Amino acid sequence: MGVNGKLIVSMEVKCEGHSVYDIFHINTHLIPNITPSKIKHFEIHEGVIGKVGLVASEIYNEDGREKFMKHIIEATDPQKKSGTWKVIEGDLLELYNSFIISISIEDQWTTWTFVYEKKTEDTPEPLAFMGVVIDITKDVEGHLLKK
Repeated sequence: MGVNGKLIVSMEVKCEGHSVYDIFHINTHLIPNITPSKIKHFEIHEGVIGKVGLVASEIYNEDGREKFMKHIIEATDPQKKSGTWKVIEGDLLELYNSFIISISIEDQWTTWTFVYEKKTEDTPEPLAFMGVVIDITKDVEGHLLKK
């Protein structure tokens, strides 16, 4: 059994929370256009955008290397502007037995939470991946502020 971990970052965004939620849950397909240096490809494999059970994947850039991730939406709440994805395939699962990504948006605060189980005690914390998520959030904020 691995070592459990949790990593949380909250960041203030200068746009309305529902707009950020909409990009990450309803208009997810736009993210590669908003942040092409971080997300190279997004694909829906099954399900309905914004609904529990949606399976999607993306190719993303982490520290100059292309990485792959496939995930399923486990929970979404438009009223609370929150959602949870479970990683089911990809590079993260080479280091972690399980990896859950959650977002919650309250007023102008966006909070990302990673809950994971490391395969070994020596597995690093997913700080580089959190950096990718922070950069994507900043790019989404910039896109929304231009509107």
